[in-house]
Amino acid sequence: MPVPDASSPKRPLVDQLRRSQIYRDYEKAFRETTGLPLSLRARETFDLPHTRDPNQNPFCALMSGTNHTCAGCLQLQRKVEESAGLTPKTLKCFAGLCDSAVPVRVGENLVAFLQTGQILLHRPTSTQMSKLTQVLLKYGVETDLKKYEEAYFQSRVVSKKQYDSILQLLTIFAQHLSTLSNQLVVQEETQEAPAISRARAFIADHHTEEMSLTGVARAVNMSAFYFCKSFRKATGLTFTDYVARVRVEKVKNLLLNPNKRVSEAAYEAGFQSLSQFNRVFRRIAGEPPSVYRDKLHPSAAPKVHA
Repeated sequence: MPVPDASSPKRPLVDQLRRSQIYRDYEKAFRETTGLPLSLRARETFDLPHTRDPNQNPFCALMSGTNHTCAGCLQLQRKVEESAGLTPKTLKCFAGLCDSAVPVRVGENLVAFLQTGQILLHRPTSTQMSKLTQVLLKYGVETDLKKYEEAYFQSRVVSKKQYDSILQLLTIFAQHLSTLSNQLVVQEETQEAPAISRARAFIADHHTEEMSLTGVARAVNMSAFYFCKSFRKATGLTFTDYVARVRVEKVKNLLLNPNKRVSEAAYEAGFQSLSQFNRVFRRIAGEPPSVYRDKLHPSAAPKVHA
């Protein structure tokens, strides 16, 4: 199995999401409410996601110590990831335990997964345990089989209806993380040159107006050439893309008002044409603005149009 590139640009963003207050609060509430483990992992980082989770399944905790089952779990993670590109996906391991991955997207890019599971959808039976014992023996587990049996029967049992609801909650939260990731790209996360900080502030104050790189450079007393180079180095974005992201965030805030038309929000945020706005919003948010608005206010969707 290939080792993922630790320098992948997805990982720093996912690390920021994992450290964010909204994720930590949700993670705590999710664990306490459902009793299930939860992890946020970057795409293509295959490991055992719940190893240090306080809600880790006791049977899985025992199994993680054997090489064969560890490899089997990693293979399951890969299969789940390959199947969950657009929608949540649930697969079962050899022991009948369900593991699920909910995709987190930034624009059109899949960057991470919210992962939970290690549950049974039906109460375990003696017949099921007998079959599982044969698999354990095949994997070389010959001692303390009673301990494995006791741990397996401690597995959390969740009805399919309840588990589907849990995954729906994670899907909604994944959408929140997608929005947060865009904000993290926009906001200042590290120390930077005072001129770049002033430029950010200038853009925040004037993003509803027509704006040019030359004009902002002049406002912070820099040459256009040096400003262009310095701004991209500090933000990781071109000037045009940065302004577009600030305006998209403004549109999203405006659309929290169910009576606000998409076109009104676009012009109020500083976009000069609807065709440009639709193209930019879709590139950054990963979906058309009308679809985004309908998700915020599903009951208002038939009544209000762009």
